[in-house]
Amino acid sequence: MELEHKALWALKSFNFDLDSAGRQRQWQINELEEWRQQAYENSTIYKAKTKQWHDKRLKNLKEFNVGDSVLLFNSHLRLFTGKLKSRWSGPFTMMQVFPYSAVEVHHPEKGNFKVNGQRLKHYLGGSLDVEERMNWALHF
Repeated sequence: MELEHKALWALKSFNFDLDSAGRQRQWQINELEEWRQQAYENSTIYKAKTKQWHDKRLKNLKEFNVGDSVLLFNSHLRLFTGKLKSRWSGPFTMMQVFPYSAVEVHHPEKGNFKVNGQRLKHYLGGSLDVEERMNWALHF
């Protein structure tokens, strides 16, 4: 009985201002909502900048002109041909560009033939000889 009395006294002496606590909680919820909205906007801005940066580097990569040097992707390599063997052959010279990404390429030994432009990439120079690649591998 005595314990009950002291508990009741403690409750009466403690000022429970429900209005104040409710306003404090509402303010915290609003602040949390503002943080969430700001994080969402920052994420959207980051994604847009990343896409712009990525697209800027892809610009004009698949536009081929007559006379360009290109490499041809060889998708018909058999299994177990060698882990380090390059799947790109060439360089080839662009002879003619057709609609729908078809192109005619020329190789001094293989002659002229048409290929899909999606199997090509620009050749930036240098030699593709196997012996030269082997020499580089031996130096490292």
